[in-house]
Amino acid sequence: MDIGQMKYYKKLHGYTLAQISEYSKVPLGTVQKIFNGETKAPRYETLKALEKVLRPHSADMICEALIQYGKKEGDYTLDDYYGLPDERRVELIDGTFYDMAAPSLSHQTVVIEIASVLRNYIRKNGGKCSVFSAPVDVQLDGDDRTMVQPDVFVVCDKSKLFERCVVGAPDFVIEVLSPSTGQKDGFLKLQKYQDAGVREYWMIDTRKEKVVTYCFEEEIFPALYGFDSEIPVWIFGGELKIDFRPLKDAIEDIGGRYSQ
Repeated sequence: MDIGQMKYYKKLHGYTLAQISEYSKVPLGTVQKIFNGETKAPRYETLKALEKVLRPHSADMICEALIQYGKKEGDYTLDDYYGLPDERRVELIDGTFYDMAAPSLSHQTVVIEIASVLRNYIRKNGGKCSVFSAPVDVQLDGDDRTMVQPDVFVVCDKSKLFERCVVGAPDFVIEVLSPSTGQKDGFLKLQKYQDAGVREYWMIDTRKEKVVTYCFEEEIFPALYGFDSEIPVWIFGGELKIDFRPLKDAIEDIGGRYSQ
């Protein structure tokens, strides 16, 4: 837990520094120095003692606390997002939290293989774009109400890259669908990505062995492909074509066709 998260939880719980000191058994002077920034690198034992007091003991407690604090769906911001427990996987879209299920083996197989194909093509051709995969944060609209984690994405504008996250729309986004995310990825995020300026968007359904692609800047959408196809990537002028037949074989090798 960093100092920003500690300050967030302090405000959320309504604790005073004296209360934090009392509950954690950390001397008040030490607590004051940490919270005012005078102490830049507290001892590990001190941080753990403070975290035990400040952090909720379960992922659901934070949402309950937010409700008590007066927050409701549509009101959440990046402060709330960064305040969530690390084990809670969510996306923040227009002020609302959406839970993310743990990825399946077939999901991860597709993500790893496609990211590798894209990265190799860019390197081979001396491109300036960068390839990333979840769980990298993307502050899609550049505001404090939306933060998403696309499965695979390409960014060609280096000014959007920051250590903590990407700020602004990627050029190319790929989402691998699952039963729990199909509606969100197929409707809500589709519209969000288009409105934000994403140039190309793919949705991959491993269970149905289908790929739906949208090339927003060329108004080539939607196009539907099977897993026996070589699919052109339009942000690279269609010169790169991703062959899905090896992906199909890899998914079937792990028995993942119907497991997602």
